[in-house]
Amino acid sequence: MVALFLSACQTMTVEQSDQAQHPTFTPLSPEQRIMNTVTIKWDVREDAAEFCAKSMRVRSLQPGRELAFTTPPMACAIWYVPGKECTVITSKKVSHALLGHEVRHCFEGHFHR
Repeated sequence: MVALFLSACQTMTVEQSDQAQHPTFTPLSPEQRIMNTVTIKWDVREDAAEFCAKSMRVRSLQPGRELAFTTPPMACAIWYVPGKECTVITSKKVSHALLGHEVRHCFEGHFHR
């Protein structure tokens, strides 16, 4: 059985993301994370927002799937726990904060609660 998970984050321009106050966070303990060792790929796409939004709609049609976003995303992370793999999807224009946020999803899964 293949288990793929997706997380995407709300729409905000890169400038707004860079200017916003980013509160510090305490990472989950290794026991609480969905993965501790993970191979991360970074997919830079012109259509990142559309791709992530489409992925969100597909997943929302699947019963029992939790989504970590409620507005069209500007980036997303798709993880596959059995293979210890995660793909972060962004556009070419991305902030360090946004990229780090999506990488955090690779380790901690759905942390928007």
